Amino acid sequence: MTPLAKFKTTAQEKDWPQDISACLIGSCTNSSYEDMSRAASLAKEAMAAGLKVKSDFIITPGSEQIRATTERDGLLEIFRQAGGNILANACGPCIGQWARHDVKKGERNTIITSYNRNFTGRNDGNPATHGFVASPEVVTAMAFGGSTSFNPVTDTLTTPSGKPFKFTPPNGAELPARGFDAGMDTYQAPPADRSQVSVQVSPDSQRLQLLQPFTAWDGQDVEQVPILIKVRGKCTTDHISMAGPWLKYRGHLDNISNNMLIGATNSENGEANSVRNQITGEFGAVPATARDYKARGVRWVVIGDENYGEGSSREHAAMSVRFLGGAAVIVKSFARIHETNLKKQGLLPLTFNNPSDYDRISPADKLSILGLKTLTPGKALTLRVTKPSGEHFDIVVDHTFNENQITWFKAGSALNFIAKANNAQ
Repeated sequence: MTPLAKFKTTAQEKDWPQDISACLIGSCTNSSYEDMSRAASLAKEAMAAGLKVKSDFIITPGSEQIRATTERDGLLEIFRQAGGNILANACGPCIGQWARHDVKKGERNTIITSYNRNFTGRNDGNPATHGFVASPEVVTAMAFGGSTSFNPVTDTLTTPSGKPFKFTPPNGAELPARGFDAGMDTYQAPPADRSQVSVQVSPDSQRLQLLQPFTAWDGQDVEQVPILIKVRGKCTTDHISMAGPWLKYRGHLDNISNNMLIGATNSENGEANSVRNQITGEFGAVPATARDYKARGVRWVVIGDENYGEGSSREHAAMSVRFLGGAAVIVKSFARIHETNLKKQGLLPLTFNNPSDYDRISPADKLSILGLKTLTPGKALTLRVTKPSGEHFDIVVDHTFNENQITWFKAGSALNFIAKANNAQ
């Protein structure tokens, strides 16, 4: 975190690009009516002084209700007149859906957003983009300043008439005085009789694929499986299943699984998307190595660090691991939502009872997970680690399965369990 008062000097010291190429507000995170009205108050004040935005200014309403209400009340028109560009009320650049043409990939530049995350390359797929997060009000004011050296709290801008202009504190309504406008009703109800409905997807489609149920638990412990990757350091759901251009495959599990864990750092070599195939001895891409294990009928395990799976609640980050043959993900600690997503796909999210046991495991080890036949809430499992020499030792791994989630695991996934329950009715 950098206080606004120190942003100028810190940017200079760290050689961050000074010109702000784009300022973006909205998406699901900070686009309430109050957020938008406060940002609009700043834009309106600046325009009254004759100013226009110096950076690209992009606004993404967070919902159809917010879009319709802010359109009705003139807030979006204020942004347009200031030089802003209103996007559809969708995830948009927040999740990487940004058809950006003003900078080339690899070109250093600065953007400021009011989005919820600024992982490397998240917004525009450019690892050279410096992404900063601030409130919608600060982002809006910075769009008029256009530079990291501008502090909207203390600094002035020069108007076309040559006079100095200084922002006053933003103001806005917590709720719209005329109530919310729900906007367009786009819901399409299914037919009352669905018995004759079938979903047909072209077998040649690269973007859509019908899901096939995952196999149910075979009733046995996981025995002597390889480690696909021992992840070192931060591993968000963006590292596990990148967004951006990959999102076009969201409806095709096989294709989107080609991005599985390609952003994670391999502890063995410090590289991303390069792991040793423990059967062939050759290094290859993570998804390709997983596919090779799967083709041989070999399940595998991921070893992870602290807060594994933080970030977006991205189900593909769990689905791809299951689809490509994963059996378990064993880490120091989980981000809660990702841990639950792994359970829903029939995987075993486990944590080291002693976090230092992470350091006792090497990528070439074989792992066994013992005690699954008596899997019970609150009862730890045993992880047997077998070294290439044949020597082995046992460590304790914990889980947070409740009774209902254990039924998901045994059925092969939560969807399998639901389908079976519905068929029984």
